[in-house]
Amino acid sequence: MTGELIKLRIKAYKDEKFTEKVADGEFKTLLNPEQYKFNYKIEQNEDQAPGTSAAAPRFNKAPPANLELEFVFDRTGVIVDYGKPGTADDNVFRDEGNGIIDDIEQFKRVIFEYNGEKHKPNYLIISWGTLLFKGTLSEMEITFKLFKPNGTPLRATARTKFKGFVEDNLRVAKENNSSPDLTHVREVKEGDTLPLMTFRIYGDSKYYLEVARVNRITNFRKLSVGQVIYFPPIEKTS
Repeated sequence: MTGELIKLRIKAYKDEKFTEKVADGEFKTLLNPEQYKFNYKIEQNEDQAPGTSAAAPRFNKAPPANLELEFVFDRTGVIVDYGKPGTADDNVFRDEGNGIIDDIEQFKRVIFEYNGEKHKPNYLIISWGTLLFKGTLSEMEITFKLFKPNGTPLRATARTKFKGFVEDNLRVAKENNSSPDLTHVREVKEGDTLPLMTFRIYGDSKYYLEVARVNRITNFRKLSVGQVIYFPPIEKTS
């Protein structure tokens, strides 16, 4: 909708397939970031036999990109969460006694806390506009900047780094020279079906079984809202 403010969201999942959501595992940023940064890396094999001259480095692999984001937390009243245009449901973020402590704790529960059931950190999907990133938190630094007279923090920034993640089956497909790059990524919305989503990408729904195979979807009739699906370029047949 024109004029509607979309906030960056982080959703936490227990599993690497992004099908098991963490309870209360969603964070919506108070203030959208001014920028975000991707870090890309190419790993090369530069090994050489002893006593030989240097050889040209050989390509090894390209790991998933890493993402850097900075989040702002503020309970001084300067941040307003604007509601839908033409309504009066705006929300001003003011101090309710604990400053930003509750906001920080919810943020940490989603992206930082160790998942005791899976014995690993949560898997995360970060989405905002055209940004759709899957990974896990690798580093976080929180700086508290403004305080009440009793020392309760009212403002802070959190600098974060996320390590990109690709499921094993998709990683193998991407690293296989005979397989095409997986370039289309879509998040399941209410009312979506796999044949319908496949039709939107390819103009024909008959490729949905191939999409299900690539994504290891065993029951294509039961998609979960928020589930991320990859659509590989497919050589169309008549």
